[in-house]
Amino acid sequence: MDNSSPVTPPRNQQPAPEKRIDRRALVVLAALAVVAYVLDQTTKHWVTSTMVEGERIPVLPPLLHWYYIRNSGAAFSIGENVTWVFSIIMTVVAVAIIVFARRVRSIGWAVALGLVLGGALGNLTDRLFREPSFGMGHVVDFIQLPNFAIFNVADSAVVTGVALICLLTLLGIGADGTRHGRGSAKGASGPSDDAGETPGA
Repeated sequence: MDNSSPVTPPRNQQPAPEKRIDRRALVVLAALAVVAYVLDQTTKHWVTSTMVEGERIPVLPPLLHWYYIRNSGAAFSIGENVTWVFSIIMTVVAVAIIVFARRVRSIGWAVALGLVLGGALGNLTDRLFREPSFGMGHVVDFIQLPNFAIFNVADSAVVTGVALICLLTLLGIGADGTRHGRGSAKGASGPSDDAGETPGA
């Protein structure tokens, strides 16, 4: 007859403490979003105030021109017939980033999300407040490169931020600052492998 008593977990075990908000990452995210937004809106105001729609100005020919157009689609003139859809998408993206921001503890992720947020808000402002109507506004584009779509500062910020997110993901760096993938797996399995080795084998 087995008289051994069942093993019970310790009662004084405390739950893991909740991680605090990383204020530094939050400040970086907000600052990048503000810089991207202000730069985007400032350049668009300059273009609409000094150029006529359709005007083309050489800057560094033949590599760079200012070419003022109004785009009803998404970044790089994609989906010009469904402007309202992109207005909704940009709103959802901006709200999602703002909600998620308190969980970010990686400076790299803060930079990436700040760029995406600032760019999204920059183009969303155009869609909401420019002609022809609320939510259907045309985005101001003016940067022209050879054999490439015409774009603006907001497009550049979004694309750069998304590319950085992809890079961080490939490197195994999470938004909470932890590392995943091969490096962490080797670190976790290393000690047990060494302990299992037979001396002199």
